[in-house]
Amino acid sequence: MAVGNFGTDNRTLRILLGNGLTHSVPKFQRDYSWTEEEWDDLWRDLLQIVEGKDDSHYMGYLVLQSTDSKNFEIIDGQERMTTLTFLVLAVLSALQKLVDANHETENNKKRIDQLRSTYIGYLDPVSLISKSKLTLNRNSDRIFSRYLIPLQRPFPKRNLKASEHLLRHAFEWLESKILTLKLDGRGLAQLVDTVADKLFFTVITVNDELNAYKVFETLNARGVRLSSTDLLKNYLFSVATREESESAEVEMLESAWEAILGRLGSESFPDFLRAFWNSQHRFVRHSELFKRIRDSIKSKGDVFHLVRQLESEVDVFVALSRPEDELWDKDQRHHLQQLRMYNVRQIYPLLLAARRKMAVSDFTGLLRILSVLSFRYNVIGNNPPQDQERIYHELAVGISNNELKLLKDLFQGLKSIYPQDEEFRNAFAVKQLRTTQSRNKRVVRYILFELERVITGSEYDAESASYSIEHVLPENPDDNWLEFSDEDHDQYVYRLGNMTILSNSQNVKIGNQPFSSKRSIYKQSLFAVTRLIGEDNESWTPERIAARQKQMAKYATSVWRVDQLS
Repeated sequence: MAVGNFGTDNRTLRILLGNGLTHSVPKFQRDYSWTEEEWDDLWRDLLQIVEGKDDSHYMGYLVLQSTDSKNFEIIDGQERMTTLTFLVLAVLSALQKLVDANHETENNKKRIDQLRSTYIGYLDPVSLISKSKLTLNRNSDRIFSRYLIPLQRPFPKRNLKASEHLLRHAFEWLESKILTLKLDGRGLAQLVDTVADKLFFTVITVNDELNAYKVFETLNARGVRLSSTDLLKNYLFSVATREESESAEVEMLESAWEAILGRLGSESFPDFLRAFWNSQHRFVRHSELFKRIRDSIKSKGDVFHLVRQLESEVDVFVALSRPEDELWDKDQRHHLQQLRMYNVRQIYPLLLAARRKMAVSDFTGLLRILSVLSFRYNVIGNNPPQDQERIYHELAVGISNNELKLLKDLFQGLKSIYPQDEEFRNAFAVKQLRTTQSRNKRVVRYILFELERVITGSEYDAESASYSIEHVLPENPDDNWLEFSDEDHDQYVYRLGNMTILSNSQNVKIGNQPFSSKRSIYKQSLFAVTRLIGEDNESWTPERIAARQKQMAKYATSVWRVDQLS
């Protein structure tokens, strides 16, 4: 099936490797990375087919790029294609051992020739250089094409790159598995034919990098894990090498790229690239990111400039989600801890631009403002992020262009998305946060301890394991709480007005007791927010929960407030 610039169909391994088709791993794509765990999984699946226990086996998506329908670049699927090639090579090696031992010499030579020409390629009879149906990337193809494809032994074992060691080990592992089957020549040939006809892929074929990126975005949205980072890298490096480039330049570029990925750790490279791009260029969504990069990066100089910029910004991007990073001072760390708890990431382009261009004091002030704004807008207001993201982007570009130089220059833009006091107070007064979610539980603890600080001036560690959240109306009430209907329970149990703080020992002791019993314990609590429940309420009803939460909202309006935006 073909749609626009995409082609999709199901193909067996025989179809993929037959009919004169060639496949190559793009020169700068990541190296082969499968290990024994993946080889063993595949081997077990193949045995199910060979032994007749499965009629077929699905190998998943294979994403290819081609402009002529004969020569294909493997955008995703190199490990599967390479490992299956090793399977065929292992069979060829086993057949050659039979020939060397004079077992059905002529027939087995014919089998070797036929299998090699069908699935591997051919050897030039003069130069003995292999013309392979599969070519690997620049770090891997030397050992693959010179030694493994022609089965030119002994294979080198010294001065190899890590990926070359892995490739040699993959072949030798599969070769040992094939030999344990102790098949004759006919059986070995039958094994390959069976696997070739019963392994099948869903093949998606595209005609350029942009369409390949769209495939990545679509499949990732459906839960199929691919790496658009590989595609981005291959494009950038192909641009860099279109012009004459010294090997030292390419090595420097690759070293910088690997350093960026290494420093990102668990962070996503496309997320970083998009945040960086939106901090100084026209706004781009994830789905348009690759197109924008492709349209903007046209020369080797463009590539080097982009990679240098990314390398200079990556540590800041990573540290934004790691408040404990040594990059931050005490005040910055405090505000970033709050932002991490709120899980608000639309601010990253703005923070990257501000960190790059603004004075330290203004950057710290911006962190505080964004923390309060995020609490009002995202956590309590639960407002849609689209307007927020647009404003943050406009401010980021203004900072990058030196149009906005001081913190006060940002006030007007931020004010447009800052929920004013009445709006915030009304939203807080009816807010529910389900503490069955770990993030919500942290937010509720933070709110309660902040209110305690305002009421008493005392500060406690909101993260301490000594304290826990008490639901006055229990999450799982018994017959002591019949005055609350099921509908009332659903509506009020996770209201902020129904939650307070207790020491762990008191929380265990209090259990699901009726309010009349809980009240005396509340009055003895260390915390004022809890004592007031016992002192101000003779009973606990939906009306009392609402009244308490309305009072909490008044305190909250003064706690989470930015005077310059109000």
